[in-house]
This record gives sequence, structure tokens and C-alpha cells, in this order.
Amino acid sequence: MSFKPSSEKRKLSLKKWMHRRTLSLLGFACLLVSFWTIPNLLAQTDSDRPVPILTGGAGYFTFVTAGQTQLDAQVNPVLLLPLGDRWLVESRAEFEGAFARPPGGGPYGGPVSKNLDYLQVDYIANPYLTITVGRFLTPFGIFNERLYPIWIRSLQQDPLILPISTGSSDGMMLRGGFPVSAKVNLNYAVYVSAVSTGHNNLESDRNLGGRLGVFLPGPGLEVGGSWQKLLQDERSEAFGFHFAWQLRKLPLNLHGEYARSNQGSGYWVDAAYRLNQVPFWQNTMRRLEVAGRTEQFFSGQIGADEAQAIGLPGANTREGEFGLNYYLQDGLKVVASYGRQFSPDGNANLWTTGIAYRFAIPLGRVSAP
Repeated sequence: MSFKPSSEKRKLSLKKWMHRRTLSLLGFACLLVSFWTIPNLLAQTDSDRPVPILTGGAGYFTFVTAGQTQLDAQVNPVLLLPLGDRWLVESRAEFEGAFARPPGGGPYGGPVSKNLDYLQVDYIANPYLTITVGRFLTPFGIFNERLYPIWIRSLQQDPLILPISTGSSDGMMLRGGFPVSAKVNLNYAVYVSAVSTGHNNLESDRNLGGRLGVFLPGPGLEVGGSWQKLLQDERSEAFGFHFAWQLRKLPLNLHGEYARSNQGSGYWVDAAYRLNQVPFWQNTMRRLEVAGRTEQFFSGQIGADEAQAIGLPGANTREGEFGLNYYLQDGLKVVASYGRQFSPDGNANLWTTGIAYRFAIPLGRVSAP
């Protein structure tokens, strides 16, 4: 008597097979790296051997949203492991505890999440091309890759559209940059990713996408666009635009993004101004940074419950925020900000205070210059 599995069981078996295949490919890539690089590493002397680095950040913040207080503690270690002159293994993990009082009162409590943001092997083929295999940050927009760490971002509240342009992918990526002329540089990233559903913290969709940017060294301005195609389920598309401008004559940084997908669309623009040109109280003012952001989100084709489940607002939302950052020393800052959110679900005040610290520890002997 033959037995035919149901469609749900077949789908589950296929997902498990895809997840195992993805892990097998990552393991095979790491094994190849070991075979190719270990003999070269053994032949190097201590003076010319690259030194691994453990870096990252830690922070403790208080978020008050519409009177609801949440205590947030997080550690984000980053490991950089160079293997010879052309290979690099890099990884970032995230350990975060979000604690709040229950509705009826009582002590603070809540979940502690553990995530692997990326674990990738990079091969520097030439000055214009780096080949990456593994789990990497999806190159869509700029916030996810460049501004997400707590010691880099000027405001600790996430942009409203971040769930559209955030996430990690398991697959392969090609990226690099090259000069077009003395006044124009191009940077690019293209990638393909596989389905991974075996673990909640290691999920990945089957995607194809890329990002292209134009950088003008003279004014310090970059503009670019991103595109992504989902190769599963509804096979939807997403696209976005970004800019980053670091003014030459003022200690002012400007960033902005626009993103659109079936989940919704929106934009954010922020600015951060370091007060080191103020002519009075210079010892204090040079450590102070003023930051601000304006943003807006427009609901997409999914329902409010589904949107909130992935971290998006459940309705059209506008938000403005103003903050101050004080750098006690390089890598250590205290932060405070106030924002106001406007939505059909109700308006809310947003308060943030906290401290962020960046660390960097060499995991080996550093040779003297």
C-alpha cells in the first residue's frame, strides 16, 4: 500500500531541504577558505600576519512611547578575521533584552533575543571587486549597512520604513567601486539569496537585487538607488533611493532614504551637526552633536496586523524627532531625544535617553610600526 504525503508535508520537507542545502553550501565555502588560506598563514611571520579584531558596541536605553516605558540593553559584537591578504571572515551578532512592566503593574520583564546579523567570507579579487559568500546584510538603501549600529546612528529610534529595507540574506554577493573620472566614483552591489526557514533568527528569502551609487568626492555627496525582486510567493518587487552628504565646510552630515514595496512606502531625512565650530565653551561644545529627523510612512497592500508583525506602523504615520548626543570620549556617548508621532491610531510622544559604547580589541600581537 503506497502512501502519498500531503502538500503541506511536501512543502515542509522542501523547506527543510532548502535550509540544509544553504547550510551545506556555507560550510563548504568555509572549508574551501581553510584549505586555501591556512598554508599561507602558517608561512607568515608575526610581523606581517594580519591581526583579528573583536569590535562592536554595547548600549543601555530607555524608550518611552505614549507613556509606556521600555528598558533596552544590547551588545553587538563584530568579529573581523583576516586570512592572508585577500580573504576576510566577518560576523556580527546581536544580543538584546527589551524589558517592560506588564499591564497590571509589577517588575520589568521581557524577552532576550539573539540574532546573527551576518557571517560571511569575503574574497578581495581586485581593487574593484569583492566576492562574498554566506549570510550578509541585504544591500538595499544605506541605513541597514552603514547607520544601524548604535554608536554610529545619530538618533536611536529606528526609521519607520526600516523593516522594508532591513534584513539579511543567505547567498552570494558581488560588490565594489571604481572611478569614472576624477570627479565621479561609482559603487555597486548585486546579490542572489536562497530560502532559509529552519531557524527564526537565520531566515532568508529567495531574492535577486542590487544597489548602485554615484559618489562625488568634491562636494562629498552620494546618491543612488536599490532594487529587489522576490523570487517566491507573490514575487513582488521593491525599490528605493538614498543620499548621503557630508559637507566640506561644516561639520554637518545629511542622510535620507525612500523605499517602496507592497508592504508600504515612505521616506526619512536626518541631519547631525557637531558644534565644534561654536566660538564659546569650546571644550564642551566640541563634544556636543545636535540631530534631527523627519519621516513619513504610507500603508501598503498588507493588513494592519501583518504590518505590525514585521515592525511597520499599522496606518499612515508621520514623525519628527530632535536629539542631543554628548561624546564623553571617542567611542562613548550619552544620548537624549524627543519625538512626536502622528497617526490615525493616535498621536504619541517619544522620549529616549541612554548611553552607547564602542569597543575594539585586537585578538593578537600588534607589531610596532
